[in-house]
Amino acid sequence: MSSTETGKGSGAGLLTWRDLPRTGMAGPLLLVLATVAAAIYFREGLDALLAAWSTPEYSHGPIIPVLSAFMFLHELKAEPIRSGPVNRWPGIALLVVAVLLGALGKFSRIDDVVAYATILWVGAMLLISFGWTQGKHFWVPVLHLVYMLPLPGVFYYKLSNFLQGVSSELGVWFLGLLGVPVFLEGNIIDLGVLKLHVAEACSGLRYLFPIMSFSYVFAVLYRGPWWHKAVLLLAAAPITVLMNSVRIAIAGFLVQYMGEGHLEGFQHFFEGWVIFMASVAILFAMARGMLRLQRSKMGLAEALDLDFNGVSPQLGRLGLVEPSKGMIAAVVIMAAAALGWQMRPHPVAQMIDREPFALYPRSLGDWTSQPNARLSASVERSLGADDYYGASFSRLASEPPVEFFSAYYEDQTKGGIHSPEICLPGSGWEIARLERVDVAPEMGLSEPFRLNRAVIQKGEARMLVYYWFEQHGRHVAWDMEAKLLLLWDGFTIQRTDGALVRLTTAIAADETAEEAEARLREMFLETMKVLPKFVPGL
Repeated sequence: MSSTETGKGSGAGLLTWRDLPRTGMAGPLLLVLATVAAAIYFREGLDALLAAWSTPEYSHGPIIPVLSAFMFLHELKAEPIRSGPVNRWPGIALLVVAVLLGALGKFSRIDDVVAYATILWVGAMLLISFGWTQGKHFWVPVLHLVYMLPLPGVFYYKLSNFLQGVSSELGVWFLGLLGVPVFLEGNIIDLGVLKLHVAEACSGLRYLFPIMSFSYVFAVLYRGPWWHKAVLLLAAAPITVLMNSVRIAIAGFLVQYMGEGHLEGFQHFFEGWVIFMASVAILFAMARGMLRLQRSKMGLAEALDLDFNGVSPQLGRLGLVEPSKGMIAAVVIMAAAALGWQMRPHPVAQMIDREPFALYPRSLGDWTSQPNARLSASVERSLGADDYYGASFSRLASEPPVEFFSAYYEDQTKGGIHSPEICLPGSGWEIARLERVDVAPEMGLSEPFRLNRAVIQKGEARMLVYYWFEQHGRHVAWDMEAKLLLLWDGFTIQRTDGALVRLTTAIAADETAEEAEARLREMFLETMKVLPKFVPGL
C-alpha cells in the first residue's frame, strides 16, 4: 500500500473516504488482472467449492468469504497506511507454492487440492499487496477461509463416524434418564418399535462446520484473555455433539410416548436452525460466564468487538495498491500459469485392462461359492463403486464360509473408497480389535503386503476380517496412505482407479480365533491368485 500513515483506524482518528490519498489506477488494475488469471487457473477448485456448497454439510460455504472479508477489514482498521519500500518476496514465494499445489491437484484431477491452493493464493496476494511486515497480520481472516472448503473424504468420514458414535452414546444415556428403554448396536439405536440408523441419528452433525466457523469469528472478535478465546474456539464440536445427542433423546422420547408418526415433523423442525441457534446461545452463555471470572468487569456487548465504524472506508484502501514489481510479478506468474495450463498437451486416457467382476470364478481351489444378492439401491449409491462383487465361499459343511467382497472405482477423485471402519458401525457391528499388519512373512509372500486385521462383534456373534486397499499393485492398509498414493499416481501416471478388498469369516462358538484365521489365510492366498485380473496393478 502507498502514501503516508493517517492513523490507527479507531477512536478520533477514524479513517474516512476523504482521508484516503489519491493514487493512479495502475496498481488496482494489476490486482484485477492477477485475480482474473487466478480465477482461470484455479477454476477446478472453484468448481469444487460450488459443488460442495450445494450439499447440506457445506451449504454455509458462501457466507465464509463474506465473514473473512469483514474480519480482514476489521483488522485493517488498526493498520496504518504505510509508505516506502516493503518486503514482498515472502508473498511471491507463497504464490509460487500456491501455483505448484494447484498444479498437483490439476494433474492428479483432485479438485479439492486446487481449492486448498486457492486459499494460499489469497494469503500470497495480501503479502504482496501490503508487504510482509503488515500483511502477516491478516492471517486470521485467511485461515478462516478453511471453513468453506470440503474436508478430504477420509477425514470427513472418520470425524463424522467418531462424532456419530459419541452422539449415539450420549443420546442413549439421555434416553435412559428419561426412562425410555433403548439398546445401542454400533451406531444403530434400537427403540423397539423403531431403529434410528446412523444417518437419522446423526444428520444434525451437518451443523458442525457452520458452528465451528461461527465460534472462530466469535473467538476472534472476543476481547478477553487468550485462554477464553481458545475455549470458545474449541467448544464448537462438543456443543454440536451435545445438541445432537439432545435431539436423539427427544426423538426417542417422542417415539416412545407419542408414536412414530410425530418423528418426521420433529426431524424437519429440529434439523433446521434450532440446533444452530441453540449452539450459538450456548457460546454466548459461555462467554458471559468467563467474563465474570475477570477482574476488570465488562459486559458481553463490550467484550465482543462489533464496532462497524470505520470498516467501510477500508474498502477504499484497495485502490491504494501500488504497481510494484511484486504485483507485476504476481500478474506474470498467474497469467503464465493459466496460459500454460490451457496450452498443455492433453494426456491420452489410459485403457485399463481388467475383467468385470461378473466373470469372477465361482470356485477357487477347494472352495465353491454362491454369489451374494445385489446391494440395495441406497447402499449402492452410498458405495459409489463402478463395479463390485460379493460371494460366500464354502469348503466344508462343518466350518463357516468366507465372505469375499470387493468394490472397484475407475476414478477415486469423485468420492472413492470408504473404509470398513466407517461402514461397520452403521451396520450395528462394533470393532473389538483392529491392527495393521504385514502378512507377507506368515503367508510366504516375496513382497510386503499390509492389510487390516479386525475382530468385529454384534451381540454374541464375532467375525474376523481382512481388508485392504489396492492402489495400482500396492497393497495398502491405511486409508490416508491410499489417498496420498492416489494423489501421487494421478500426478505421475494419470491413473486414479483402485479397489477395496474384504474377506470375512465367522468365529464359530466351538473354535478359536487362530483356527478362524487359518481359514481366512487359505482363502486369502486363493483370492490373490485371481484378483489382479479384476483389480489390475501398474
